[in-house]
Amino acid sequence: MTTTPDAESNGAHPRFAEALRRLGLTELLAQVRRFPDATRTAAEAAAALGCELSEICKSLIFAADGEPVLVLMDGASRVDVELLRQELGAERVTRAKAEVVRETTGYAIGGVPPFGHRTATRVLADRSLLDHELVWAAAGTPHTVFPMEPKALIAHAGATLADVRERSS
Repeated sequence: MTTTPDAESNGAHPRFAEALRRLGLTELLAQVRRFPDATRTAAEAAAALGCELSEICKSLIFAADGEPVLVLMDGASRVDVELLRQELGAERVTRAKAEVVRETTGYAIGGVPPFGHRTATRVLADRSLLDHELVWAAAGTPHTVFPMEPKALIAHAGATLADVRERSS
């Protein structure tokens, strides 16, 4: 089934727009920004918005011992899979395949928002997100983003703060 964004959601995916309504965040619908070119990557989103790469919030799905886990990470950083494995107390952690991402979240890679998913999953948020007053995250499509204060985003995502960012040597 293909769904199309409605005018009221300003281009946000209907499932995400409904999640905003359920959470009492309808004011964010008016702040969703839609771009004619895809903003699938953090770099594309930052360029379209004219913001720093680290002000983008990536929503990444990993498989920890076969169970999906959502990691919220700033756009300039990479997840250290070993730190993530340790944080989760898992035997094995890998990036989830595209079909697992869609099945778990209801969204395609490049458009996964930080909340409003099809199924509930464990969520970790890297502390680096707190370095900003505002971050931008996908609004359910590869063409849409929305702004939110990081602490509120983390709270609405039900995330636990963690240090899972890859450190440069």
